[in-house]
Amino acid sequence: MKLRLYLVLALLPAVPLAQHRLDSLTGGFRAQEEVLYLWSGKQVRRLFPGFEALAADIYWLRTVQYFGGQHIFERGKRFDLLYPLIDITTTLDKRLEIAYHYGAIFLSEPPPMGAGNPQQGIAVLERGTKALPTVWRLSQDLGFFYFLYLHDAHKAADILDEASHIPGAPFWFRTLAADLLAKGGDRETSRRMWKQMYDQAEEGVIKSNAFIRLQILDALDQADRLTAMVQEFERRAGRRPRSLGELGALGVEPASRRDPAGLAFDYDSEKGQVTVSKESPLWRTDFQPRRTP
Repeated sequence: MKLRLYLVLALLPAVPLAQHRLDSLTGGFRAQEEVLYLWSGKQVRRLFPGFEALAADIYWLRTVQYFGGQHIFERGKRFDLLYPLIDITTTLDKRLEIAYHYGAIFLSEPPPMGAGNPQQGIAVLERGTKALPTVWRLSQDLGFFYFLYLHDAHKAADILDEASHIPGAPFWFRTLAADLLAKGGDRETSRRMWKQMYDQAEEGVIKSNAFIRLQILDALDQADRLTAMVQEFERRAGRRPRSLGELGALGVEPASRRDPAGLAFDYDSEKGQVTVSKESPLWRTDFQPRRTP
């Protein structure tokens, strides 16, 4: 393990130089051209006999650099190479757990946060559960992703129920599986899953992403409460409020008319509906689970 660490540290300075050389060769067609010379994980594995784990570390570093560069600097935010890089990394080292966890998040989150391809993210996790069948967190993520991204409560419940038999798995896996079957896509089940991911994650992408998702759920609940107050105002006044400001008559504070990100909610006076503003960083088209009755 120490030798592997020393080799990684020794090779780190060469990564930016190699990256610069590749960029100068491929220019504007970098994504398309790079796919051609990355080949497949099995082909790359043959190039590093005896040093597969070290090569996996380098490729994982490359993956994180690529994702971060696209996420922060690129306007188009294309993630063409993300899955091929993760495939190569996990082929070189099937036990590199971090690549499955973070790779799945990178792939599954919708743009602009990620690649918006949860099917590939789930494929990465399925590969991880096969390679590391005793790591219950991978099975947990797989179940969560089926529910949170594909909205398949039955499949998620089956995975969590099976994962409950893994030594060391949390006792609440079976309870959560039962809730999924009973309640389907309710908001509180989503909140429970994201809270678990937040609590378990170290500081970084997964934790910050889970925090944002929890804020989104809070914003949706807040919008529902404001809609209910609009209905109460109409019951009392015989008309809908012309703006949310009129809800002050019912004791609704100005701060309650803004989402957790600080932006005002949208209000459709014709429908009497309050929603998260499309200008808010908490607005999502893919994340509108129903509220628990």
